Amino acid sequence: MADIARSGTPSLSSLTPGQDKCIVGLLAGETLVAGDACNIASTGKVMKAIGTAANAAAKVRGYAMGGAVLNEAVTLVFDVNVRYGAALTPGADVFLSATAGGGLLSDAATAGGTAPIGFVVDATRIRLLQSRY
Repeated sequence: MADIARSGTPSLSSLTPGQDKCIVGLLAGETLVAGDACNIASTGKVMKAIGTAANAAAKVRGYAMGGAVLNEAVTLVFDVNVRYGAALTPGADVFLSATAGGGLLSDAATAGGTAPIGFVVDATRIRLLQSRY
């Protein structure tokens, strides 16, 4: 099991997502960077998702496509193609990582990320999805 390394700053490679693929009007509960897998905490703030346990922190609601600091506005997107890595294996499933700090993607299931949250489209792009419940 290994985290999937970001190659540069992750960016959308599909058309601008429609309103049904965005969650707007949110505030960051911590510092976020582009490509972070995120959840919405009980406080209503956006936090990095982490797959260390099967709990609310492991539920991916969307992905930050821009950086944000504490209490700054953030929009989450999902069901989008993102330029994310390099030398990725097309067709491979993507899971939520259990690495400290959160927000990362892994090439294998973790305790809290047992189901795929995306798949590799080609050598550089990943289709990012929400957690399935």
